[in-house]
Amino acid sequence: MNELRRDLAAEQPVTPVARPRVSAVLPPLPPTKPGMDLLEALRGALGALAANKLRAMLTALGIFIGVAAVIATVAVGAGAREQVLRQIQALGANVIVVWGGSVNMGGVRLGAGQRQNLTWDDARAIEREIGAVQAASGNIRSQQQVIAGNQNWATAVQGSDPEIFTVHDWPAERGRLFTPEEAAGGRKVALLGATVAEMLFGDADPVGQEIRIRTTPFEVIGVLSRKGQNAQGQDLDDAVFIPFWTARRSIMGASRTWFRSVNWIAVRVHEGEDMRAAEEELRTLFRQRHRVAANEPDTVGIRNMAEVAATKDASARTLSVLLAAVAGVSLLVGGIGVMNIMLVSVTERTREIGLRLAVGARRRDILSQFLLEAVMLAVLGGLAGVAAGVGVSHLMSGIAGWPVLVQWDAVALAVGVSGLTGLFFGFWPARRAAMLDPIQALRSE
Repeated sequence: MNELRRDLAAEQPVTPVARPRVSAVLPPLPPTKPGMDLLEALRGALGALAANKLRAMLTALGIFIGVAAVIATVAVGAGAREQVLRQIQALGANVIVVWGGSVNMGGVRLGAGQRQNLTWDDARAIEREIGAVQAASGNIRSQQQVIAGNQNWATAVQGSDPEIFTVHDWPAERGRLFTPEEAAGGRKVALLGATVAEMLFGDADPVGQEIRIRTTPFEVIGVLSRKGQNAQGQDLDDAVFIPFWTARRSIMGASRTWFRSVNWIAVRVHEGEDMRAAEEELRTLFRQRHRVAANEPDTVGIRNMAEVAATKDASARTLSVLLAAVAGVSLLVGGIGVMNIMLVSVTERTREIGLRLAVGARRRDILSQFLLEAVMLAVLGGLAGVAAGVGVSHLMSGIAGWPVLVQWDAVALAVGVSGLTGLFFGFWPARRAAMLDPIQALRSE
């Protein structure tokens, strides 16, 4: 019987049972638009920041302080340089000032300008003998009470040659300048600075009116254009200009010995001429006129106003760079704070990252979300810092009287730098999140 069964089994072939084939490759996910990926990452970043508002605000505080400091310091530095530029324009381009020398009394040096060794003839010799010089003016000055009607004002009265307005590039806003003939003839004509005109005449036109200096009447023939302050903070518009010889004869008389002396000589050099070479020619000329021996020091002081202004500009630029460096350090500290908080965020959200990777999220999606969080954190702090920096700049200008000039290109640069700071310091935490192993991430507590 058993043998019969074995024979039947051998004659009937066994057909295998068909089993369904299981593919080892999962069907691909439907394609998504790149814009949708970015929008989704942006929403996720906003949601993550909104979930930890206080922590996000404290993290952005470093960027906020850094950007505000950058804006304020750049504004102050630009304002200082603008003030220096205005001072250069007020003094006039290519100006050299010659002062009297120092006097020794009992071994004590009294300082520059104490020696009365400059004369009106020296100014004429400068124009005559130095080809690089465009104009030169001898000047004397004293404080006087000026009266107009029932108004009076204490101001500086300056006796000068007509060339003084060429030297300082100072035109008349109303009326005219006095002529060489009026200066040589000692005519009693006066030019008012803008401040003096305002104090004595208010809104009325001073041209053609009469003023008195001491007891001497003068006709006002013009009002000078406004100049502002010089490098020492002195109001250049608070002055009255009269011809040199009129001042000597009527207001600031002197003995016959000192009748032709001047306090200083203002010199303007032609455009394009070498200022240092002109300065050396002036030095040589005065050593010849004053018969100074080769082994003796100069008897006059010579100051190149362009160099003084350039020194002030360099100082303002150096101060701006130093302040901006300090502000940059604040921005760096803020960036480190962003990196620190993003690393904390990656640690806290490890399971979330693992879950997203397990259900099909790409590593670049994780990377872009965390990068966007860092960049948005930095940019929001930067925008708040811009508003604070502009406000602090104007506050400093109002309280301390410091000149400020908000540079809007610096504002845009500060916001861009804050975004780059978030991108730079947020990349490593974002990459760390993107490179997590999904299984290990899901197992984390």
